[in-house]
Amino acid sequence: MVIVLKDGASKKQIDELINWLTRFEVKSNLVEGVHSKIIGLVGDTTSVDIESVQAKEIVETVKRVQEPYKNANRRFHPEDTVIDVRGRKLGGDRLQVIAGPCSVETEEQTIKTAIAVKQAGATMLRGGAFKPRTSPYAFQGLGKEGIDILKKARAETGLPIVTEIMDVSDLDLFEDVDIIQVGARNSQNFTLLKALGRCDKPVLLKRGLSGTLQELLMSAEYIMSEGNSKVILCERGIRTFETATRNILDLAAVPLLKQKTHLPITIDPSHATGIASLVEPCALAATAIGAHALEIEVHIDPEHAWSDGAQSLTPEQFAATMEKLRSMAEFVGRPVDITE
Repeated sequence: MVIVLKDGASKKQIDELINWLTRFEVKSNLVEGVHSKIIGLVGDTTSVDIESVQAKEIVETVKRVQEPYKNANRRFHPEDTVIDVRGRKLGGDRLQVIAGPCSVETEEQTIKTAIAVKQAGATMLRGGAFKPRTSPYAFQGLGKEGIDILKKARAETGLPIVTEIMDVSDLDLFEDVDIIQVGARNSQNFTLLKALGRCDKPVLLKRGLSGTLQELLMSAEYIMSEGNSKVILCERGIRTFETATRNILDLAAVPLLKQKTHLPITIDPSHATGIASLVEPCALAATAIGAHALEIEVHIDPEHAWSDGAQSLTPEQFAATMEKLRSMAEFVGRPVDITE
């Protein structure tokens, strides 16, 4: 970190600033140039609050030389992280496909969908037990009953289950969930993230609606700083001026994130587009560009789905998409894992 001082900063003021910086356990080096004075900080500067430094009277500007995230940073962890989820390896060279309904509606609907996506080759089952909805009058999910249904579907198919947590008070209900998902609306719920950091369980962290990649990585850092290194990042589309699709799928995020972090990266083409006919081409593009996993919504009767039917594939459409995904994955040297 580099701190540029204002013209006219006195020796007393500089000494006081350097003394104040010692609280962060970093080394301060004062460099006096012809036209300016600079303090360079050496050491772990992640705990240094830029805004607090900037507020000092003699400080002109503050700049970070390195990224403020350490645990998620590829620079400090050059090898890709691979997360084992009931024998499925998420990360590395193979592609995992997570599929299932947006909402867990009934036991019959969920288990039928689980069987169908497994037959098509999906390796994990997604399903919302708790549903964040824009309208307070829309279906909010079955809660604990929904998680129990997902566990029955897992017992029937053997597929690990992925479902979203809304509130830290519900954490005990997720004890037997295989991957806890954090949705876009909670991507900066730092109390929740820190609590998940104290769990020994994989966390699928979605990018916020208007979140930058650095903000996504800093949210991952909140989880990892508490001791949980099993974090999976998810690009699910961001909000822009365009209204033709539900969101805008940022495919460039995949190679960019791969440069910055060692964590696995998932693409959710269903939420990114909000249109079922766009899910397959976006899933193929995500596979080609190097995503480690895909999260795709599938419903046995999308026209009567309780939520997000417009972006859900039928089992038949999903099976056809899986065939194309296998071809694309083989072509780019990243074969799709399939269920036995």
